[in-house]
Amino acid sequence: MNLGLEGRTALVTGASRGIGLAIAEALTASGVRVVAAARTKPAASSPSADFVVADLGTPGGPAALVEAAVARLGGRLDILVNNVGGVHPRTGGFLTVTDDEWLETLTINFLAAVRTTRAALPYLLDRRGAVVTVGSVNASLPDPLVIDYSAAKAALVNFGKALSKEVGPRGVRVNTVSPGPVGTDLWLGAGGVAETVGAAGGLAPDEVARNAVAGTATGRFTRPEEVADLVLFLASDRAANVTGTDILIDGGLTTSL
Repeated sequence: MNLGLEGRTALVTGASRGIGLAIAEALTASGVRVVAAARTKPAASSPSADFVVADLGTPGGPAALVEAAVARLGGRLDILVNNVGGVHPRTGGFLTVTDDEWLETLTINFLAAVRTTRAALPYLLDRRGAVVTVGSVNASLPDPLVIDYSAAKAALVNFGKALSKEVGPRGVRVNTVSPGPVGTDLWLGAGGVAETVGAAGGLAPDEVARNAVAGTATGRFTRPEEVADLVLFLASDRAANVTGTDILIDGGLTTSL
């Protein structure tokens, strides 16, 4: 299916690896001019993407990134993909999670997207563009092991829904994608969720990973490229009347309607 994205411009945050890198690569392959951003420049990234180093954990970082991206994109922006985020399993329980840890989680998983969207919105309104934000299945499946992350992602979905009602009549669509476990370093790499949870519970990382998808219908991790495909569809005119929605891509992990 031709999504008709050729010639458009996009900013993708958290694009140095995993889901963000897959999205940047898929967009460039579809003829989109992409600015990819992350805190550190990767050793290897999409050769067609223009990479910008940005710290979205600071109050001014998102606005500075948007201005740098728009300058590189010729003064316009059609697509914003909010992907930056991070998770730290709280293996010691709720009482061990400090205020600083709560603030760090809320900043990188919620406020970074709020601030980036706020800075990008004037350009998106001018282009009648699209915002696609990568959330998490934990927004609707809260887990005490990631209690702060779950709360931040729930806020992210709520934010997207509210904003879609304001800017929809002005031509900008806002949607959220909520993946379950995805086969990236965040889950499976050194220091990732599987290794951290396994170390706390005396389990091998492979066993933790198997348990994570044991309750899914497909019995496997989602691939980053599959998330990217969904993001591109939502960013395209093929989804021209889709806004204010949160789409799960979790292999059937969520069993409720």
